[in-house]
Amino acid sequence: MRDHQRAGSPQGGNLPAESTAFVGRAAELAELAEALRLTRLVTVTGPGGVGKSRLAARAAAHCPVRDGVWHVDLAPLRDGGLVEYALVEALGLTDHTRRGPRETLLAHLAGRELLLLLDGFEHLAEACADLVADLLARLPGLRILAVGRRPLLLAGERLLTLAPLGEEEAVELFADRAAALGVPVGDDPRVPELCRRLDGIPLALELAAGRLRALSPGQLLERLDDRFRLLAGGTRDALPRHRTLRTAIGWSHELCTAPERLLWARLTVFAGQFDLDAVEYVCSGHGLPAEDVLDVLTELIAQSVVTREETASGTRYRMLDTIRAYGAEWLAATGDAERMRRRHRDWYMGLATWCELDWFSPRQAEVAERVEAELPNLRCALEHCLSEPGEAHLGQYLAGSLWFYWVGCGRLAEGRHWLGRSLEPATEGTGHRAGEQPRLKALWVLGYVAILQGDPVPALAALTECRSEAERLGSATGIAYAEHRTGCLALVTDDMARAERLLRSALERYREIGELNSNVLMAQVELAMTRAFQGDLPDAVRLSEDVRRVCEDHGERWALSYALFVLAYAAWAQEDLPRARALLTECLGSAHAFHDLLGSVLAMELLALVTASEGDAVEAAVLQGAAARMWPSVGLPLFGSAHYSGPHRRCEAMARERLGDARYEECLDRGRLLERSEAVTRALRGRRSLRAVPPPRRAVRDGGTTRQPAASPTRKGGETTG
Repeated sequence: MRDHQRAGSPQGGNLPAESTAFVGRAAELAELAEALRLTRLVTVTGPGGVGKSRLAARAAAHCPVRDGVWHVDLAPLRDGGLVEYALVEALGLTDHTRRGPRETLLAHLAGRELLLLLDGFEHLAEACADLVADLLARLPGLRILAVGRRPLLLAGERLLTLAPLGEEEAVELFADRAAALGVPVGDDPRVPELCRRLDGIPLALELAAGRLRALSPGQLLERLDDRFRLLAGGTRDALPRHRTLRTAIGWSHELCTAPERLLWARLTVFAGQFDLDAVEYVCSGHGLPAEDVLDVLTELIAQSVVTREETASGTRYRMLDTIRAYGAEWLAATGDAERMRRRHRDWYMGLATWCELDWFSPRQAEVAERVEAELPNLRCALEHCLSEPGEAHLGQYLAGSLWFYWVGCGRLAEGRHWLGRSLEPATEGTGHRAGEQPRLKALWVLGYVAILQGDPVPALAALTECRSEAERLGSATGIAYAEHRTGCLALVTDDMARAERLLRSALERYREIGELNSNVLMAQVELAMTRAFQGDLPDAVRLSEDVRRVCEDHGERWALSYALFVLAYAAWAQEDLPRARALLTECLGSAHAFHDLLGSVLAMELLALVTASEGDAVEAAVLQGAAARMWPSVGLPLFGSAHYSGPHRRCEAMARERLGDARYEECLDRGRLLERSEAVTRALRGRRSLRAVPPPRRAVRDGGTTRQPAASPTRKGGETTG
């Protein structure tokens, strides 16, 4: 699991920080803590707006579990088939194999003791219940705290039904929120009556407090009473609590200005968090000028309709699900819902295009963070494309444009899910000319993903279809990418002669069309690998140094890490161990930062060999053990390739000779106990700092003049791939 650290706790986890003070609920908190201690499945239920999520998060934060507490926000999901992917994402798991997300969860969580907080599952109850039952049955160290408006209806489930706040706690909450707005209410006698009229429902209280800048508690009570009398037929009898909350939300809605009501409705097209740029594009126009959006959004935040959150990727916003649902009804009533969904889709297609362009730049790490933050909305856009008649080509374009995220950031399984769906005959329909180029891109990206998952047959089928269709259409770009990835497949299956021929041809095609991006650089790195494996180290070094120079010119780090791997391999072969270690340290650091498991484990294997060559057989065996633990999440160890397995076999032979079989196996077992982050940290400590990579000990000559690199910085750069 990736390294998430909960504030104030030594345990791992990803619980969001509380944005406001937690008021009251001491008895419920104690009851929930006791339930979590005694039971493996606890579900907090209750009406919307009653404070279920906040109570659960507070209880989970103090739950003593060895491997931490992990929060999974299910509210933004609209497809039950994505629940397992959401858990994989929240846990920070990276898996490059053909395993489905459930198998990945079971494999990674085996032997761990942790708490999963599943928040907002009610609209996905069936899918969640099936997954929860399976996980609990097969993972004895797992505990689950579910939060929703209904139970999961599973055996052994402990229910805690959350009631609204009592009067004293309700008054305390209202006063706290009023003070936060700079409008203290003191001992105003109308506040307790106001809290009673709102049934002590926390969300209703917060919405009411948000109006205190304009209305006194007495005015709030008067207006609210008028609304209740209308709904209750002119009496002051209490409404059912679900009606009370809806009435409070509706009343707050009525008090909004027309632009505020419009923005409230339009914001409901977003899934999870969103940022200001997205709001200004998607929600402006037709009665809401773009220059007014920020002011209107600020008012909705002040009224507690929208919450503001500070995240690693900047300031973002969110609507509570109950408020969102109310606004969605209004959006549907206006007849503008479909247009808004199209604008949402267009924004996130544009974002994906920009991120693909920016991946080939010094901002790769920022791009990776941005896509990670926007994943719920990108999923929503993909779902829209693939469910609307005649828009499959847009889904293919979007899924294909995110190739860098699927491949470079450890999301192969989900990438294959969307690529596969976009290419299904039922999804594609009859197709049209506009969809042919996106389809070619989806095909070669699907082939690439399948190669990295160790699934050569579907990979070859997708790439063969891509090549055939590209030739029929006369698409030079499609042919180049299909040929490149077919060469990559030949490389990992030990057909070096064919791999070299295809990769050289693809690089020539890239030159002819002026293509330059991370994929092109990877083609040259892969060609360098074929040369190294065939014994031509000077040519491998020349090709890799070309890639290194282009990467440094453009600030590219992901493809650079693979070029450094080849250079380190050559340095080791030339017995320049300090340089090999320095290169591998940089290689491993970059790969791990991108959650690129393949790059990480290849670097770890070669570092083990360098360590053995330095004379430290114990540490070499430990690193091999750490790599052995990583391979099941990557696929077939070292691709089952004789060439890629060479360094591993040599390291093992050296370590066994020096340690003996028993001691070697003992060190191997020590390495297998290391978590991925622990193993990487240990490997990166190394023996030297990478800050000054030493120059080659001796010049490498290729016996001829230096040729122009396949990826020349003078050519057209930064374009979207394919």
